[in-house]
Amino acid sequence: MARYVVAIDQGTTSSRAIVFDSRGCVVASAQREHAQIYPAPGWVEHDPLEIWRAVQEVLAQAVSRAGAGPRDVCALGIANQRETTVAWERRTGRPLANAIVWQDTRTEQIVAELAADGGRDRFRASTGLPLASYFSAPKLRWLLDNIPGARERAAAGELLCGTIDSWLVWNLTGGSDGGLHATDVTNASRTLLMDLRTLAWDPWLADAFGVPLGMLPEIRSSSETYGEVSAAVAGGVVAGVPVAGVLGDQQAATFGQACFEPGGAKNTYGTGNFMLLNTGAEIPESRHGLLSTVCYRLGRQAPVYALEGSIAVTGALVQWLRDNLGIIGSAAEVEPLAATVKDNGGLYIVPAFSGLYAPHWRPDARGVFVGLTRYVDKGHVARAALEATAFQTAEIVAAMRADAGLEPAELKVDGGMVANEVLMQFQADILGVDVVRPAVAETTALGAAYAAGLATGFWESEQELRDNWSEGERWRPRRDAAWRAAELERWQKAVSRSLDWV
Repeated sequence: MARYVVAIDQGTTSSRAIVFDSRGCVVASAQREHAQIYPAPGWVEHDPLEIWRAVQEVLAQAVSRAGAGPRDVCALGIANQRETTVAWERRTGRPLANAIVWQDTRTEQIVAELAADGGRDRFRASTGLPLASYFSAPKLRWLLDNIPGARERAAAGELLCGTIDSWLVWNLTGGSDGGLHATDVTNASRTLLMDLRTLAWDPWLADAFGVPLGMLPEIRSSSETYGEVSAAVAGGVVAGVPVAGVLGDQQAATFGQACFEPGGAKNTYGTGNFMLLNTGAEIPESRHGLLSTVCYRLGRQAPVYALEGSIAVTGALVQWLRDNLGIIGSAAEVEPLAATVKDNGGLYIVPAFSGLYAPHWRPDARGVFVGLTRYVDKGHVARAALEATAFQTAEIVAAMRADAGLEPAELKVDGGMVANEVLMQFQADILGVDVVRPAVAETTALGAAYAAGLATGFWESEQELRDNWSEGERWRPRRDAAWRAAELERWQKAVSRSLDWV
């Protein structure tokens, strides 16, 4: 009898595989980073073949460490970095080029041209999204326009495309030997090509972006059997196991946090930050810079929608301190360095490396340090970097409050940065509400596992998943409303200095 569900969590900086038991507890895991490729300012790429090799490696390691084989695994789920776009040859599986990552801004000219006729909200009524370089359709348009022969080959049916989940599903289920070309509704809702109401590719949108419909994957639900893992994958450790859950990473984290009811919300702290608010069957409309998106869909059930606040740079700022400035030797060193000072020393960092996402949507913004004096040292820089994450989150909470009347009694959090005590305490202070970390912090992978396990009967109901959730740690506010208002005012002044740069 199968004892486990395995999840692949393919993120912006690394790929992980995690084996979960029926209680939603981690049995074994493995992780491998992949290269971040920066060919030009504003360009960010990944090698799809490197990602595929890494996924196979961590899958084999995690299953081996669990002492498991194919008969022990009920299902496999996938959570993936969203919007990152890859195109490949149908016959060989060879990528047309490196994947264009969600952070990449090279498509801003394409976006500006499309926005000239109807503005940046031109497609929002259908897609729930503004026109922005963040999403997949402009990236695909760029590939077709700039890779010699790509548009002709796509029209001839020689090329396939998709977000990273589609690339993984295709390779897991056989690749060029019968691999399934599919995506789920959550990933499709991030492309600017899917209608939120019909949950289908919209020919009008595809025509506007110049994308042949034949390149696009079949849209499926987030929880159903897609196909079986090929025996050639990862040495056959999960051969024949059904791929049965696919979710964009932020929707997967929402699912893993058991936010199944309207009003349930979570915030994930990773390379960027992403807050989702479950709005149930209602497609939300935002007037304050948030996105309308699909939260998840289970089999043939009606879709569940969400409001989302997307922040481009949070954990990536810590990586920048490490890799570009050399202030720290590892990401883990940022917290003890920040703890050497009692406050930010008057320094505020707005990390608009790719412009500002929600709630501003300002591609003209660029990163700034403001408030510098000779008093500021590297401890203040480390603390200001952490505080930038909390300030940006506070902006999202304010926008959700304005759009949906949300007055959170607490904020559920997950992701790699939630181990940082300094950040979590400041987050509670600047929001004025409790911040709660679950006992199982791997909520992104857990959400993908839950979706796959529900589809295959490993778990019978959402109630079982609710029962699995338990509190790990809680941070309570220690500062008063006057301090909070003053800090937020200074942050807004800093944001204003980042605008109109490009």
